[in-house]
Amino acid sequence: MKTSNALLFILVLLYINASTQWPTHTVCKEDNLEIYYKSCDPQQDFALSIDHCPDIATHTFNIRAAAVLRHSIKELYIKLDMIVNGKTVLTYSETLCGPGHSKLIFCGKKKGEHLYYEGPVTLGIKEIPQGDYTISAKLTNQDHVIVACADFTVKNYLDY
Repeated sequence: MKTSNALLFILVLLYINASTQWPTHTVCKEDNLEIYYKSCDPQQDFALSIDHCPDIATHTFNIRAAAVLRHSIKELYIKLDMIVNGKTVLTYSETLCGPGHSKLIFCGKKKGEHLYYEGPVTLGIKEIPQGDYTISAKLTNQDHVIVACADFTVKNYLDY
């Protein structure tokens, strides 16, 4: 019995390692606004959910995000690219954790620790641009290693 369990476990691990794409997750799907994400890190997926989709652009909204860290984060950097029709039209980058300043509660977490955030987020924008586009988000640490990576698909048909 132990041999068959061990064999099954090994087959599952091999299948996971052979798979290079994670499923697409739905963040929100309302009448005129849809947001999906897919992890672009072949070795790790993560969980993300929001409470109320219509509040994303104009209000503070609550999120829940979770992952197990594969790399420590003494320093953490984010890079966002807005992609329309396959071309990057906007790029934004910022230091989230670094020497002398930490904007996030999980700065300093070590490899293997569980990262979990539940709380309010404000984007600070007046509206989400109308249309279909992709937001590519990459979080890298002090060693320039990807901590988390996702491509968000946004479909906004709201007429502000």
